[in-house]
Amino acid sequence: MRFKRIAMAATAIALSAAMAACGSSEKDADKQTTGGTEGALVGVTMPTKSSARWISDGDNVKKQLEALGYKVDLQYAENDIPTQVNQLENQITKGAKVLIIASIDGTAITTQLQSAADKKIPVIAYDRLIRNSPNVDYYATFDNFKVGVQQATSLLTGLGLKKADGSAGDAKGPFNVELFAGSPDDNNATFFFNGAMSVLQPLIDAKTLVVRSGQVDFKTVSTLRWLPETAQKRMEDILTKTYKGGLKVDGVLSPYDGLSIGILSALKSSGYGTAGQKYPVVTGQDAEIPSMKSIIAGEQYSTIYKDTRELAKVTVQMADALLKNQTPQVNNTKDYDNGNKVVPSFLLEPIIVDKTNYEKVLIDGGYYTKDQLA
Repeated sequence: MRFKRIAMAATAIALSAAMAACGSSEKDADKQTTGGTEGALVGVTMPTKSSARWISDGDNVKKQLEALGYKVDLQYAENDIPTQVNQLENQITKGAKVLIIASIDGTAITTQLQSAADKKIPVIAYDRLIRNSPNVDYYATFDNFKVGVQQATSLLTGLGLKKADGSAGDAKGPFNVELFAGSPDDNNATFFFNGAMSVLQPLIDAKTLVVRSGQVDFKTVSTLRWLPETAQKRMEDILTKTYKGGLKVDGVLSPYDGLSIGILSALKSSGYGTAGQKYPVVTGQDAEIPSMKSIIAGEQYSTIYKDTRELAKVTVQMADALLKNQTPQVNNTKDYDNGNKVVPSFLLEPIIVDKTNYEKVLIDGGYYTKDQLA
């Protein structure tokens, strides 16, 4: 009997151990299906806090990642490339499992991207394509060529050459216009400019639009780091050197609200925005609050609204899928060649916003409250 009891006890212990092992295996299996990443660190780097949109982007990404249970290291580099390089290196050292990068210069972080690849850390380019590296896994952005098309279309609408429905307007021209582009180290700037010129170039060729300064190539009209003061200085120079003897500017293609504010400041200093000389049609992008107030006041004509809440959502979904060893959803696999590879991308739709529709799009859509734009 004694030996029988010992045998039964041994069997019970073995069975218990087997069940525990089974439970452990099931937990391990569950952990494997989620990538074993509960509470994983995600590194998020944004270019600067000097632009309201990047603050909003960073906050939205962080909030949504944390809602899924991830830890977030959110950094802003204040448009300083060495700072962003150091931030990325620190995030890799800290053990980040995914990097989400809105780069200052998409060609300046290849060493850090290689370090990430060596540690099998996937990289998501956020709104700005990272160039000349094979170590960019996904790209989340808006349809940037379409943004440029919309900016040019709104310029023509403001001039009366087109109606809001896209049909021909009553105006005939010629109109004097000046062109501005974004930072040459930002891949998006080229897409914006090329999209705009696909609409404007035929009218320039037909002399319906006249660029009096003669500055029409991307290199000449680009604005390093998207700095408003740079755009303001260039607009001042154009007005001083070109618009003499009563010549007036009728329209300005501006690719970003921050530049638009600088351009409008230069125009105001030259007598525009008065009862006798209204502001020219000035476009923009990002629907930033200062520019929305300017649009409501009848100064800036339009902007392109890009819902950064949705961009953050798409990016977070990409990161979550990667952390769970799944394949992120994309809708474009042909247009975004970074010079080394075509980066799988998800493109969101931009919207033209002006004084006629800002309440419906921005306030009714919950992006801003009425008080924020008052």
